Amino acid sequence: MSTSLKLSPLAHALPFWATILLIPLAIISATLGGWALLLLPVMTWLFFSFLDAVLGLELSNQDPAMEESHLKWHKAITLTWAPIQFLLIYWTIWYATSADHLSGFEMILLFFGIGVITGTVGINYSHELMHQKDKGERFMADALLGMVLYSHFRSEHLLVHHRYIGTPRDPVTARYNEGFHRFFPRVLISCLKSGFKAEADMLERKGKPWTDLSNPFWRYWGLQAYFLLLAVLIGGWVGVLLFLWQALVAVWQLELVNYIEHYGLTRKHLGDGKYEHVLPRHSWNAAHKASNWLLLNLQRHSDHHYKPSRRFPLLQNYTDADAPQLPYGYPLMTMAALVPPLWRRMMNPRVRRWRQMYYPEISDWKPYNKALNPQPRQA
Repeated sequence: MSTSLKLSPLAHALPFWATILLIPLAIISATLGGWALLLLPVMTWLFFSFLDAVLGLELSNQDPAMEESHLKWHKAITLTWAPIQFLLIYWTIWYATSADHLSGFEMILLFFGIGVITGTVGINYSHELMHQKDKGERFMADALLGMVLYSHFRSEHLLVHHRYIGTPRDPVTARYNEGFHRFFPRVLISCLKSGFKAEADMLERKGKPWTDLSNPFWRYWGLQAYFLLLAVLIGGWVGVLLFLWQALVAVWQLELVNYIEHYGLTRKHLGDGKYEHVLPRHSWNAAHKASNWLLLNLQRHSDHHYKPSRRFPLLQNYTDADAPQLPYGYPLMTMAALVPPLWRRMMNPRVRRWRQMYYPEISDWKPYNKALNPQPRQA
């Protein structure tokens, strides 16, 4: 299933550094204004979708037992991004609030683009870092999430999502026929509640109240307050509003990805509240080369759930014999998700084929639909 590393560590890591190109694009957008404000959304959504179509799929795998020393250039990407993003956000706040050539609408467009970066890249990098054992890497994950005011994502993702994907207890598993515009407000509330409850329950098992200082939510709130204060000091109340706007856009980007990763996929109920183990079949995958460069192989999502601590260059690709495949990469699929009728037309037949392929013994999916969707549509 795996192949040996044929390129040098630097050469193999180099395509993943493509995200750095978004930084000069952001600076150009801010300094030019006008049409240049479209550069960031066009680059991340359309250009990488075009590259996917041109470059095709990456089906080969690296040896998952590869030594850490071969991954230093891959690891460096994630370690350098937090300070880069920090400087980008606050430079842009300073520049936009003092520039004469940017109208209010142009500032909104500019920070939409910044939110695309902090969501598509920043939150994705934090996702890679939070799964590592090193405390420094985990803190950098917290810092990146604090910059978008979504720090609880770490607790929810590690303690809830990975354990309960494909079950009613996972808020992030998009329900069959649930459109994204219903999914998004639901997860904004339920993920915060489930993440907080998971941490509080862990403390309770240790005989401690949720107010104990070991609760990571104190760190989350402290970091978020710090980043908000910086926005006030640098850009005043306009700076705060721009910071909040980019944070909302970033979270919207994250939840778009969450929506497509497990849409309609459910684990078989075994009775007594128990479900089958998480398997590769419970995540949608995409082997598209360019968007995996942008997203650090996040589209090899089945293997991520199989080995959550495995660093991104070692994530393994699965064929459609083992895991369901998306027809396009995440950039194009997230755009489709914004149009629910188009999404259902594209994905519902695939969900039904998935059910027939992996669970032919289940003839009645209504109990699953009712468990995961309070008001299911007809299949």
